[in-house]
Amino acid sequence: MGLREVVIHAWSWLNYKPVYSDGDNPGMPNRRAFPEANAMWVPEEDQKRLAAYKLLQAYDNNQAAELAEAGGDLHAREKREFGDPAMFIDTVMANVLGREQTITVAGADTDSDTPTPDETMAAKVQELLRGWAESELLPMRIQQTERKAVTLGDGVYRLAWEPGKMRPVLRVHDPGFYFPILPEDGDAGDYPTRVHFAWELPADERRGIKARLRRITYELDWIRPATASGVDETGKRAVRAPVPADGPDPDQPDAEVPPPLTPGDLYSPETGAIARQYPWNDGLSYVTCYLTDATWVLEDIKGNPDVDSLPLDAATFATRGDGEVLDHLDLMLDFVPVIHLPNTVPPAEEHWGQSSLAKVLQIFDELTSADTDSAKASATTGAPVVGVWGKAADSRLEVHAIQAGMFLKLGEGGGMQTLDTSRNLAELRSHVHDLEDRAAKVARLPAVALGTLDPSKAPSGYAMDVSLGPLDALIASMRLARDHKYTLLLKMVQRLYLAGQHPDWAGVRVMPARLVFGSYKPTDKAAVLELAATGVEKGVLSLETAVQMLDEAGFPIEDAQREIERIQARQFEKARALADATSDMDLVGSFLGVTVTEPDPADAPPPQLPPAGTDEDLTGGEDDEEDDEQGQQGSRGNA
Repeated sequence: MGLREVVIHAWSWLNYKPVYSDGDNPGMPNRRAFPEANAMWVPEEDQKRLAAYKLLQAYDNNQAAELAEAGGDLHAREKREFGDPAMFIDTVMANVLGREQTITVAGADTDSDTPTPDETMAAKVQELLRGWAESELLPMRIQQTERKAVTLGDGVYRLAWEPGKMRPVLRVHDPGFYFPILPEDGDAGDYPTRVHFAWELPADERRGIKARLRRITYELDWIRPATASGVDETGKRAVRAPVPADGPDPDQPDAEVPPPLTPGDLYSPETGAIARQYPWNDGLSYVTCYLTDATWVLEDIKGNPDVDSLPLDAATFATRGDGEVLDHLDLMLDFVPVIHLPNTVPPAEEHWGQSSLAKVLQIFDELTSADTDSAKASATTGAPVVGVWGKAADSRLEVHAIQAGMFLKLGEGGGMQTLDTSRNLAELRSHVHDLEDRAAKVARLPAVALGTLDPSKAPSGYAMDVSLGPLDALIASMRLARDHKYTLLLKMVQRLYLAGQHPDWAGVRVMPARLVFGSYKPTDKAAVLELAATGVEKGVLSLETAVQMLDEAGFPIEDAQREIERIQARQFEKARALADATSDMDLVGSFLGVTVTEPDPADAPPPQLPPAGTDEDLTGGEDDEEDDEQGQQGSRGNA
């Protein structure tokens, strides 16, 4: 007998589950439990990934026992599932996202009275992007994707220009529908140039519709000659056909006839290449993104093709609302408008993230078993087993259930005893608490983050900050995996607006924008307020920094700059000191946020000077001094 081969891959941490690593087919998911992963068109390298997604989703929905039963575990339904995985998922997601998410563009929040052209452009782009986010319900879309990413390890966004709404629309997809074509000899960390979204559509017997397979494909390729919507040779299937070329130039009949071009494209006769100038690029580009939306009837697919090699001659192509057939439609973009969001930083040369449940899944299984044993022990503790013996006076002694208020008449030598399982129940509950603490420790979620900390036993602020150290490292790593993805998403939104020629974006250029996540730590607002006030008073903190600290602590500050202006408008003592130091009334008015009108010196009243006198009047004589002395003596006052 040969040795068993051990293969380590992105989802091999699930091999301990019999339903995932089938005994009949080691290393492969159970076909009865995961029929979707074993569909004909699913590539073999994606079967483990799809099965892992379904298994993790079952834990989130308290259906892991049901899935195990489908895999052959006949006693799985007896296990209790109380929602611990879902609680961990919600906690991790809430900490990653923070209290709020804000779109920022560097240089947009300048407080200069004369902003530079770059700062003006940044402010305009920031305002436009925030308006788009509000219209597109971006916070809700983010939560939908982030929950997928935290639970399954991956999330997917898809952007498309909607002519009716005149804005890019953002769609969230289940990663189980996402099939990127990763290079075999390249870096899988680079985004692929060909991406599929594929899923099966069930049959509808009442409407006479058969089971189908739908696939949406985005592909970067060389710019080709122009095409238009048409039909194939049968006249029944919509396709895209080449636009007829123009005839030769009568003046130069032997000259090469260029292919039909999309307006704005440039053809190079020397190389035969077609170039295009995109509004966000400085130079010419030779690639574009093609979109194909095709549907196949499953029974019409012959052979054993996978999702990337389905025959297009058997497909039916969708038609967009404006009449364009989605058969290699040129999107006039030089990028794939798809964003893959990994939950964690992928390993080198890898594409996929890892679920936040990966490291604690076995603990959750132990917790489920302990909860099941605890439930059984509590049943025997609440309704204990009772033993009765003795010489029966009559046949009524033969009872099998004890009820409240029941009277038993025992005969000679009779007695009664109960089976006490309360000690076992106490041990089981203590074991459950130990498992919960172990899961929180492995997941790096302290009690204060899970909300299980007793408020009366809350530690000091410093001790709490120390306890959040593992969580800080976890959130920093997870946000690192997301930072450039959301930057890329906002860049794509700007490019789609430019490609769609929205009037509000005329003259706008693409600016680097970020999605900033808010604070997730519990804060002592009183302590933060005292720290900020003391820092400003002692001159070690600027007012801008203090307001930012209050904003991050959760104070209701909608506009930091406006809040600073309100504070300064009431600081009259500082305004007086500023006037004494600079004598600049315009500067004082800018500080207070009001217009200070300096009085005209010509309107000032003349000074009242004493009348001119003799030298004796100015210096005083001896007689006056004597009179003063006599006056003071004569008054005999006690002043």
